[in-house]
Amino acid sequence: MAEKPEKGVPAAPTGGPATPPRIAPWLVIYTVGRFAIAAALVLLLWWLGLEGFPGLLFGLLLSMPVSYLLLRPSRERLTEGLAARSVARRQAKQNLTERLTGDGS
Repeated sequence: MAEKPEKGVPAAPTGGPATPPRIAPWLVIYTVGRFAIAAALVLLLWWLGLEGFPGLLFGLLLSMPVSYLLLRPSRERLTEGLAARSVARRQAKQNLTERLTGDGS
């Protein structure tokens, strides 16, 4: 019978502690999305006639709230993955400390 994970540790379908999700794909999706939105807005502003450095700065400024709204699902998945990884690392560190000090049975 599988041990129940401690409170605060994500559980796998088998009942044991869950492995942290992969973060790299969501980080790449979010980063590429931010760059793509910024580039699209800068190009759109240049096309509309706001050329040069002001168009670049205004496009980058506008890309922040647009990215916040459009990339919400990938940002939330990335945040969940980072939180799960943090919990798993904290648990692994606690287990290692218990094994080294001899507190674990």
